[in-house]
Amino acid sequence: MTNMTKDYYKILEINENSTEQEIKSAYRKLARKWHPDIAGNTEDAVKKFKEINEAYEVLSDKNKKAEYDTVNRYYNYSSKRTEKQNTENTTRPDFKNTHNEAKNEKERNNHFNFNWEDFLSKYKEYTKKYNDINNKTKSESKSEAKYGNSKKGRDINTDVEITIAESVSGITKVINMISTHECKHCGGRKFINGTTCRHCNGTGEKSEYKRFTVKIPAGIKDKSKIRLSGEGEPGINGGCNGDLYITVHIKSPVEYQTEGNNIIKKVTITPYEAVLGGNIRVKTLDGDINVKLSPKTQNGQKIRLSGCGINVNGKIGDMILFVEIQIPKNLSDEELDLYRKLRDISSHNFR
Repeated sequence: MTNMTKDYYKILEINENSTEQEIKSAYRKLARKWHPDIAGNTEDAVKKFKEINEAYEVLSDKNKKAEYDTVNRYYNYSSKRTEKQNTENTTRPDFKNTHNEAKNEKERNNHFNFNWEDFLSKYKEYTKKYNDINNKTKSESKSEAKYGNSKKGRDINTDVEITIAESVSGITKVINMISTHECKHCGGRKFINGTTCRHCNGTGEKSEYKRFTVKIPAGIKDKSKIRLSGEGEPGINGGCNGDLYITVHIKSPVEYQTEGNNIIKKVTITPYEAVLGGNIRVKTLDGDINVKLSPKTQNGQKIRLSGCGINVNGKIGDMILFVEIQIPKNLSDEELDLYRKLRDISSHNFR
């Protein structure tokens, strides 16, 4: 007789109508209870633990569960039929059947008796043919699992941060990330044939370090997404891999702000630069440039630098400078004397 004598539902303390979640919950409860580290490393505990894992491995797999239920029904039918016949034989009145009655009874028994070994042999033959066809189909087209339940791998999302200058000119970025996915060897169940999965060490998951080189196009907008096809989690049962989605964040710099395609920047000058005018160096997205200050430049005055803003789809904005006149904190005695002389000779009173 085969392991069909084992009632997997009874081992997990559930019934045939239990849901996937109920099966998983029952397994976790019993696995914790009978784990050799908890129940003791005895022969009975180890045997019980293996039976629990064996039962869960079959009942948690839809295909295996369907096969088990089919064979189990035939096995129970055969057992009940035999038990019924034995009962009838023991309760039958003690009288002698005629030759024809005995012959008819024998024919009925031959018709209804279930030959378990014959059924099991044919069932195994059918299962082998089914698996051969399934394996052949998978090898011909991995993306099409005709007899299995193919499933696309999950998509992965990550972020990358770039500067405004990088968004204008475009840039190539290297992204390092760790991807965690379901262990393909044990299907996330953590056990294989009653023992801990050696591929994931019983975690049910596998983590992989990945390194991607991503080309970010010029003129990309904030929070745009870049898709890398097939770089997500691996597919299941021949399904295609998921995708990697990269969200681009444009970092707002401390030294300036943006207003549409324009860049707003504050530039600090000294009092004598404001009065006398002159040239100052200003940093733009394309590098440093010379900006000419007019004499008598006022505090808060705006200076527009045409074409020094952000390029979006061929439309380039401007850089707008806001002048801030700042007095140095540490002045020499000579500088203070000059300011005193200026005060004494000045005829202006704005109040």
